[in-house]
Amino acid sequence: MTPTQCKMARAGLGWSAADLGERAGVPREKVARYETGVTIAVASVEAMRLALVEAGADFLQLTGKIGVAVPGGTVAIEPDKP
Repeated sequence: MTPTQCKMARAGLGWSAADLGERAGVPREKVARYETGVTIAVASVEAMRLALVEAGADFLQLTGKIGVAVPGGTVAIEPDKP
């Protein structure tokens, strides 16, 4: 899960950074730092990814693009940043 996918999934689910942090067991500040591109512990990223997946997020990786689908049919795709 990329930082952009994390933010897209949260937005699609209607979650704040605090919501994700609570569900993943990580501080809200860590969620915010990750979404701005700061490297955080792999275990924290995985905990966030699992919380989003359990809520129905599906992370997509297409050639040159990344995306997220969430329940209700919302899909967001944008160019992958190198």
